Amino acid sequence: MMSEAFVAFVRFEEKLLLLKRSEQSEYFSGLWDGVWGVGATPEEVLDRVASSTGIPVESLHYHGSGPERGIDMGGSLVDVIPVLVVADTEDVEPAGIYTNAEWIDPGNLKEFRCIFSDIDMENAEGLFREMYGSVGAFLYIVKTAINSEQRVANEMHARLHGSGSMTSLQGEIMSILHPTAMRGYVFVESSAQHHVEKLIGRSGGRDPSARRGLNQSPLKNAKNVLPGEAPLQDILPYLIPKAVTSGIEVGCIVEIVTGAFKGEKARITSVAESKEEVSMELYEQVIPMTLNMRGDHVRVIERVGE
Repeated sequence: MMSEAFVAFVRFEEKLLLLKRSEQSEYFSGLWDGVWGVGATPEEVLDRVASSTGIPVESLHYHGSGPERGIDMGGSLVDVIPVLVVADTEDVEPAGIYTNAEWIDPGNLKEFRCIFSDIDMENAEGLFREMYGSVGAFLYIVKTAINSEQRVANEMHARLHGSGSMTSLQGEIMSILHPTAMRGYVFVESSAQHHVEKLIGRSGGRDPSARRGLNQSPLKNAKNVLPGEAPLQDILPYLIPKAVTSGIEVGCIVEIVTGAFKGEKARITSVAESKEEVSMELYEQVIPMTLNMRGDHVRVIERVGE
């Protein structure tokens, strides 16, 4: 059973919905919010989200809730529970106490002044992000030694799924990613940064006083967690593999980098992206030859128009 007050965080694909409260709102006027409401069942939550956003109830899906937080609401302590709702549409018409709506990258949430930031409580500025993290997730970047990325990722996974104390983080660490195109970094999807720091044995970050007295085993070649949440839009290009023919056009001059013709130069005559192959003509040969090769067996040394 949920506590009465809740904040519903609405997601559409990879975006998070923020609603801005009117300047006349009794509490948190002019601040960004999820959907604030009172209710004890998923149905009541969805009804409240629908009435505040204009999204039909049938396009909303209750995903789950996180631990409640005690919020000081002007002299009285109110238990507020975070809830995650997934929408099938991004068409929003804010209503009631809300005047504006914006879909954002969760990694940019810190750039918005949200509810709770104006109350006199410890970590009030980050409380809204913390509540979202407990039902959603953020991306964090672990800096590693060059060429140690996969070993670090493997060791993080082993710690998480081994038999030691780190197994308690399984509900807080959702995924560990090592894009091959990104050297010196590993991406971790987690509810909060301190969980990632604990996993690599570097709780307290780089502050020696914060680490003093902590019993932890630093993970070799994992240097630190970069501060703050990483915007997904900055990371996606590294998560989506590029075709091996990417950047190769008809007319480009390439150098063959492997095989019997290694070091030879050729002009591209066609590109077959579906097969990840290129056709080329070796123009420095006495008798010109045409070859078909995989796109990653050549490198572009002169582009069309250069």
